[in-house]
Amino acid sequence: MDFLKQHIEALIFASPTAIPLAEIQSVLNETFQQEISENEILGTLENTRMQFRSELYAFELVEIAGGYQFMTKGAYHNTVAVHLKQTTKKRLSQAALETLALVAYKQPVTKTELEEIRGVNCDYALQKLLEKELVVISGRSEGPGRPLLYSTSEKFMDYLGIQSLNDLPKPKDFKEVENTVGDLPSAEETIQP
Repeated sequence: MDFLKQHIEALIFASPTAIPLAEIQSVLNETFQQEISENEILGTLENTRMQFRSELYAFELVEIAGGYQFMTKGAYHNTVAVHLKQTTKKRLSQAALETLALVAYKQPVTKTELEEIRGVNCDYALQKLLEKELVVISGRSEGPGRPLLYSTSEKFMDYLGIQSLNDLPKPKDFKEVENTVGDLPSAEETIQP
């Protein structure tokens, strides 16, 4: 079914986020009033991916965040970065970045839990992350007062270019600070008078 290619490309292009295979299949089944197999769609996606690998195109089809999306090729990232720098008004503050990292690693998490870890009020940082659609309200806790639970969004994964939260670095991967002052001697060391 060669006609599928253009329809699939249009779906991926029109979707504001990565579009999952199941959603592509559902839309095509409804559009054509017949069952389109997953294998047929996957084959068409692979052909499309191969086509856009050509140097004629500045973008490519990638599988990201559990779906498919057109993205700019690496050779053009600087040009896009300049454009984004010129059009982006504000960056995330240090407080918002810290809050986002906590949400990513502890999700789903309540505002109270975030504030206990950070030691400061997180209202403003959470509001900014919600506005930028990097964090979403994912439900309510069963605890007293049933506080809201926060989790990262698909836009968060798109922004970081990861498939799933398992792709985040593990805490053990973070390098320890090498220069410390006043290290305590180990338990085995004895102090000689």
